[in-house]
Amino acid sequence: MKTSITFACALFTAGTVLAQNYYMAEQQAKRVSGKNDAEQQRIANAASDPASAAAAHAAAAPAAPMDPALQATLNNIAGLQSDFATMINATGDKPDPAQKISSLNNLSQAGQGTKASSTSVKKLADDLLTAVAGKKQIAAAQQTRLAREVHALFNSSHLTAAQQQSLLADAQKILTEGGASLDNAVDVVTDLKAVADETK
Repeated sequence: MKTSITFACALFTAGTVLAQNYYMAEQQAKRVSGKNDAEQQRIANAASDPASAAAAHAAAAPAAPMDPALQATLNNIAGLQSDFATMINATGDKPDPAQKISSLNNLSQAGQGTKASSTSVKKLADDLLTAVAGKKQIAAAQQTRLAREVHALFNSSHLTAAQQQSLLADAQKILTEGGASLDNAVDVVTDLKAVADETK
């Protein structure tokens, strides 16, 4: 009995540590996203007023070096969000081949441990394109949230079953509220679940 309680406590502690690590990475991603938005605003201002932009740039302090794994995570989330934005704003019936390649590359690079099969990645890329193409109702904040969720599900060994289920449900909600059909959203969620199962 004592061993069972000790084992249960150890499992709970391990799950809590993994959840905290994921939460910290997600918070860091939000901070970097905010800094990125501020930098894009600074660049836009620089185009209209070069003198004040030079002064602002000179006053900016250099950032401390970032953990390479965290940097890779943030870069991948940004790449996925950029892919979603391009898909959403695409025109025409057929996807741009360069966009499809970018999407496949970013999805393939999302997993930092065990990788999902190329078949699962390709199916997810195709179903994501079908679900989000032209769905301009999916706002930038939802695109970023979806990108974070996709990245997390490609690294499902860090997730509890409850966290995984919550991410899948939220991804479906983002897609359906953004204008994707329920069938298309369910296809994407099914693909994401397959990826999560492969990367446990």
